[in-house]
Amino acid sequence: MIETMVITGGAGFIGANFVRHALEHTSYRLLIIDKLTYAGNLASIEDVLKDERVQFIRADIADREAMQAAFREHHPVSIINFAAESHVDRSIDDPGPFIQTNIVGTYVLLETARKYLINLSAERAAGFRFLHVSTDEVYGTLGPEGLFSEITPYAPNSPYAASKASADHLVRAYFETYRLPAIITNCSNNYGPYQFPEKLIPLMLLNALEGKPLPIYGDGGNIRDWLYVEDHCAGILLALQKGKPGEKYNIGGGNERTNLQIVDRLCDEVEKILPAAENSALQQLGRNSYHELKTFVPDRPGHDRRYAIDATKIREELGWRPVFDFESGLAKTVAWYTANHSWCRTVMANRYHGERLGLGK
Repeated sequence: MIETMVITGGAGFIGANFVRHALEHTSYRLLIIDKLTYAGNLASIEDVLKDERVQFIRADIADREAMQAAFREHHPVSIINFAAESHVDRSIDDPGPFIQTNIVGTYVLLETARKYLINLSAERAAGFRFLHVSTDEVYGTLGPEGLFSEITPYAPNSPYAASKASADHLVRAYFETYRLPAIITNCSNNYGPYQFPEKLIPLMLLNALEGKPLPIYGDGGNIRDWLYVEDHCAGILLALQKGKPGEKYNIGGGNERTNLQIVDRLCDEVEKILPAAENSALQQLGRNSYHELKTFVPDRPGHDRRYAIDATKIREELGWRPVFDFESGLAKTVAWYTANHSWCRTVMANRYHGERLGLGK
C-alpha cells in the first residue's frame, strides 16, 4: 500500500520545489492542497500533475470542511504545511490575509489532524507526522554578532513574522496539550526556481534583464542568511523522516550577505548570461553595466537588520548538510529564470507588475 503525504501550499515557491523533491526521494502519493492565491500557481506544478502519484485539490487551509474531507478521503500518514502568506511588504500593506491563512489556517489544520488521529489505530497514530514550515523572522532581529538557535526567544517585528510566530506557538501547544506528533522547522531566506517575482532575487534579476531600476531599501546593509531551496527541501524531508515530535529544527545555509552584496552578485551573474553591451534595454538607457541600475529607496517600516541561523541541531542530530554554496545556487537560479520567462509572465499576469510594496499606506 502506497501511503499519502499531504502538502499544503504545494503550488507555491518552496512547496512546488518540495513536491519535486518528494517525488524523487520518496514513494509517497502526494496530495497537493493550494488555494492558488497570487503566489501559488498551477504553472509551477503543471509537469508534476501528470505524475500518477500526484493529486491536486484547490482549497483554503482555513476551510474546515474541505480539510476534513481531504483527510477522510485520502488517509494521510503525514502533512507538511507550506501554505502561508509570506511577503513582509504585503503584510505591512494588509495584515488581514496573513492572520487568516497563517494563524487561522494553521489552527484548522491542527484541529483536523487532531480529530483525524482519534479514529486511527494506535500504530498508525504513532507514525503520523505534522510538519509545520516556519521562518527565522519569528526571532526578530540580530545585532552584528550571534545566531538564531532553536531556543532563541521569539520577537517578531512585522505582521508577517507575528503571524508565523503565532502559528508556531499553536503547533507547539498542540503537541504539549494533545500530543499531536508535530515538528517545526524554521528556515532562513530561500532562493531558487519558482519564487514569485516580488522577492528580492527574482525581482532584481528580472528588472536587470529588462533594464529597470534595481531598488535597494535603505543603505542596502540589511543582512540575510541565504538557503538554496533544494537544500531546504532536503532538510524538511529529513526532519519529517527522522525528526522527533515536539522538536524544532533551524535550517540555514550559512550564507550571510547584505542586500547590496546580493544585488551586486546578481548583476555579475546576469552579465555572464546576457552581457550589458548586448542588452537592448540597457543600450536604450545609455547604460553600460547592470550595476548602473542600482537605486537606493527609503527603507520599509520595521526592517530587521540582520538574520542568521545556527543549524547545528539539524546537522548533528539528523545529519543534514547543504549541497549548494551561495555562488553555485545563485548561478542555477539565474539560469533558471532566464530560461523560464514564460513562467514569469504567467504567474505575474494581472497579479504583480514589479511595483513597490510595503509602504504601509
